[in-house]
Amino acid sequence: MRLGTCRYQHQNYVFIEQDDHLILPALEPSFVQASWQDLQSLIEQNIDFKAVLSQVTPKMQVAAKDVQWLAPIPRPRKNIMCLGLNYFEHIEEALNLTGKTAKKPAYPIVFTKSVSSVIGHEADIPYDPDTCSQLDWESELGVIIGKAGRKISPENALDYVFGYTVINDISARDIQLNHKQYFLGKSIEGGCPIGPVIVTKDEIADPHNLKIFCRVNGITKQDSNTGYMLFKIAEIIATLSRAMPLEAGDIIATGTPSGVGFARNPPEYLHPGDIVECEVEKIGVLRNQIGSIR
Repeated sequence: MRLGTCRYQHQNYVFIEQDDHLILPALEPSFVQASWQDLQSLIEQNIDFKAVLSQVTPKMQVAAKDVQWLAPIPRPRKNIMCLGLNYFEHIEEALNLTGKTAKKPAYPIVFTKSVSSVIGHEADIPYDPDTCSQLDWESELGVIIGKAGRKISPENALDYVFGYTVINDISARDIQLNHKQYFLGKSIEGGCPIGPVIVTKDEIADPHNLKIFCRVNGITKQDSNTGYMLFKIAEIIATLSRAMPLEAGDIIATGTPSGVGFARNPPEYLHPGDIVECEVEKIGVLRNQIGSIR
């Protein structure tokens, strides 16, 4: 099942993506299931999404070109939890700049991005040189939690997954360097594109065997596979849930492979007009343009 949120005729709707159109159940007044205008609530209520397909009417069907794509969960209830340095080649490219020897972290490195940084597929990423002039790309597999849990074992961790999405962990490298930490540089306005959809976990047999890419203006910058993650999804969920309760709708960004801009020689950054495409196999392409100078 491919689920998301869009804006149609000035209202937000949850949709099911099918072929070249979207199904918006809330357009049918006689549809009696829970509100289909809030995907967060539907995940919390453990709605049987597949059962909805037997009730589809022509009135629910809308062409994808006629909607504004939003992040699947437009305003998450909690910050997005992110893994840093979770691909060894990315560690190598980052440390090569300092002459240090790369090694696997003993424990997952975790930081968060503010909920106010979330935007959707095809939305512009604001460019404000007074705030940041070194915007960088980071293509990542996103994990959506489907039910609450605490102290989850690695063996049971994938039972808590609702589905998967694509995240571009946009990073303001100059802010990171100046402030010696992640949060400010990761939480700029428009710094967390998510989408275009969430694919439910039943459609992805192995989340650790997915090709992952990033292209800037059509040129491939990142080309890897989620199988190269140092800390796998089950271990990430177990680690996070030991420290805090996880809840339905929580979003985890699992880290980026090598190929980011700041580690290139010379460094490369995003500028107004650039088009960034992050892609994860079986999920789709998350496309955003860098907006004009503000």
